[in-house]
Amino acid sequence: MCSGGFAKCLGISLMPLSIVCVLCNILLFFPGGKVVENEHITQEVWYFGGILGSGVLMIFPALVFLGLKNNDCCGCCGNESCGQRFAMLSSILFAGVGVLGAGYSVIVSAVAINHGPLCFAQINDTAEAWTYPFSDGGYLSDKSRWSECKEPPGVVSWHLSLFSVLLVMGLIQVALCAFQVVNGLLGALCGDCCGCCGGVRGQL
Repeated sequence: MCSGGFAKCLGISLMPLSIVCVLCNILLFFPGGKVVENEHITQEVWYFGGILGSGVLMIFPALVFLGLKNNDCCGCCGNESCGQRFAMLSSILFAGVGVLGAGYSVIVSAVAINHGPLCFAQINDTAEAWTYPFSDGGYLSDKSRWSECKEPPGVVSWHLSLFSVLLVMGLIQVALCAFQVVNGLLGALCGDCCGCCGGVRGQL
């Protein structure tokens, strides 16, 4: 497969992943599927890991990867390959942007999962308040503690599920962008369509 064709496949894969990440981040603003006041939304949601990191920043490399396939395949031979090689080389920079964006989302998601959700829970024997009852991450191995969050209902599973999706999607995006770094290097060094060049040379 030509380097441009492989890059297009990566771009096509990144687009739906970005959309899923944006939707997950938006849903996190409604803990437990409920509308709550802004100060009752988990802090890590406001870092916009899914919207900015795995969403907006991922759109740019995805569009660049999709555009690489539009290069003239039969321009791989001679001086015409210079522009194509430069395009493959520049895609490495955009892949780097994608790695940074997805990496940011992964870090935010990992911190949020360990920190747990903000919820209305008992803070001592006599008082209840909005707090982070699972800041030590112990709730991950002890599901019985989830009942400590009284409001909003189901906030723990909501928080854990959506941030887990963001974490997995971010890791996949990092891997895809890393693949494009290697693909871009190969395309810049060897040309996009070596097989096509052979075909052209055979006709000359």
